[in-house]
Amino acid sequence: MDLTAMAAPLASFALVVGLLTLTPGLDTALILRTAALGHRRQAWGVVMGIQTGTMLWGTASAAGLSVLLTASRAAYETLRWAGVCYLLWMGVQLLRNRKHDSSADGPEETGNPGGWWAGWRRGTLTNLLNPKVGVFYVAVLPPFIPAGAPHLPAGVLLTSVHVIEGTLWSAVLIGFAHTLRGWLRRPAARRVLDRVTGTAVVGFGVKLALSD
Repeated sequence: MDLTAMAAPLASFALVVGLLTLTPGLDTALILRTAALGHRRQAWGVVMGIQTGTMLWGTASAAGLSVLLTASRAAYETLRWAGVCYLLWMGVQLLRNRKHDSSADGPEETGNPGGWWAGWRRGTLTNLLNPKVGVFYVAVLPPFIPAGAPHLPAGVLLTSVHVIEGTLWSAVLIGFAHTLRGWLRRPAARRVLDRVTGTAVVGFGVKLALSD
């Protein structure tokens, strides 16, 4: 693969996915909520899970596998409704969370339920069960691969740019959320965070259910 020929496509792709990365969405909500509660290891698990999903989608697109999502309505609908069910379930769990329902303020919990792997599983599932990510890569990735370049290595290289940008932006989000820990020592504030995040996740699930 000619890396010189890839320089311009890499720069253009970095700009496109950079703007996408900065756009608030479900990934942002999950990372902020997990990190703001003081679960830094779990938050980084969510980040790595999201980037794992991104890399898998990009690799599948470069290999031609995710074209099935656009070629087969049944495949797309199956994945879409699996994503809808998962998002609604996760959102309802957050809305029903009673762990912080004590009326008295108390010290922040030091536990980190599930740890890194729980965060990684959540991030990976959230990304892989969103068919729009696959469709995005099917539509956007091929035009950035130069003519004559091997699709799989070039696609993986381009996707790696997205992963790097996503990881760097996530580090900023985690750092910002860490500053909120003092405020979140109050159970009332943590209930508000769970409800806001839960409402956002349910909203994304409803949006995915109503999308074509």
